[in-house]
Amino acid sequence: MAILDAAWAQLAQEGYANFTFASVAARAGTSRPVLYRRWATKEELVLAAVEHGGRQVRRTIPDTGLLRGDVIQVLLDLNETRADFSAMLVARLGVLYSQTDVTPADLRDRFLRGNTVHPLRTVVARAVERGEVDPQRVRARVLAVPIDLVRHGLMMRLAPLPRSEIEEIVDDVFLPLLGVPEPEPEPAFARPAGSPSCR
Repeated sequence: MAILDAAWAQLAQEGYANFTFASVAARAGTSRPVLYRRWATKEELVLAAVEHGGRQVRRTIPDTGLLRGDVIQVLLDLNETRADFSAMLVARLGVLYSQTDVTPADLRDRFLRGNTVHPLRTVVARAVERGEVDPQRVRARVLAVPIDLVRHGLMMRLAPLPRSEIEEIVDDVFLPLLGVPEPEPEPAFARPAGSPSCR
């Protein structure tokens, strides 16, 4: 919908302080009465725009054959697709929180509402089927931990996390919570027998 495209762009680029029915109408090439017929308040239009923005994110479900690889890819995708949204939550929407009852959690829930794909749940369920994970260890709070840590990092940095930090979240926090053994270190390069040594 052109109006919600315009509303999402206005919110992302100008923030809540400069988000008005007039500015959205101008971007969408329409008039304020058209907007008022569907959204009675600025807050309603903001929430609709955030939900619309969430629908634009296309999530992928990786299949590397191992839980560790799948979870790293899920978090890397989250890291890239949510960086702009996390920055907007912090930098551009402060006035929204002070003038309304809306919280960052409300906006996050709205952003996720339009997308029913849950990559992390899917890859963990597949790992359970493969026998990698004890299903008794899979709880809602445990599944939330890696997402919460990435989200926190994004909001603190206002930029994507380095891959090394994503891997630490997986190896040092998430996999141990699921009871998955620590991954074996990659073998060192072995010199073929009889080859000369370097001096």
